[in-house]
Amino acid sequence: MASQLPLPFVPDPQMTRAAFIAASCNLQAVRFIDRWPHWPVPAAALHGPTGSGKSHLTAAWVNAADGLVVAADALAELSPAALKGYRAIAVEDVDRAVPSRTRDLALFALLEEASAERALLLTGRSPPTQWPVALPDLASRFAALLAFPLWEPDEALLRALAHKLFADRQLRVPEAVVDRMLHFLERSPEAVRDFIALADARALAEGRPITLGLIRELLAG
Repeated sequence: MASQLPLPFVPDPQMTRAAFIAASCNLQAVRFIDRWPHWPVPAAALHGPTGSGKSHLTAAWVNAADGLVVAADALAELSPAALKGYRAIAVEDVDRAVPSRTRDLALFALLEEASAERALLLTGRSPPTQWPVALPDLASRFAALLAFPLWEPDEALLRALAHKLFADRQLRVPEAVVDRMLHFLERSPEAVRDFIALADARALAEGRPITLGLIRELLAG
């Protein structure tokens, strides 16, 4: 599928490093990414559950490094030439891809070729020691990776995100609005972002400010 092909990274404004909020649940990973290009190792991994910020932080790094993002399940379809010329390569969702000898040989080659001139970042939901492989030698390479966890967003991160998203829209809202949102919404950045966009659209359409009353109406609807 075309969506699986690797392409030069074009940053989404919402996926920049400036838009990523550092918190206790992701601080180790953020500090490592921010050390680029002075990483202590040429290859590393990020792992954490869906919604923890892996893709966002990966996108921020690839943007800074002028690199390439490719899905792990697309590696088997690629020729080595398709990955040449990039200073940084990120392979996402390693533990979601069905392991095959072809895919594993491609991953192994990337790990072997990782250097100060071409860094490698792998991501997955579970720690690299748990990633399935078809090539036994790859398991030992995964186990040796410097890996950084990202946990599910905590209250502090979601609150900071809500305030930032309102500020980005030049909106000032009572703290009670944020309290109400965080109490009833799914605890994910995507849910907070989507709800604030909905609240802003409703407020503009009806010519009213974003108040606790409007938030209650949206949550009830």
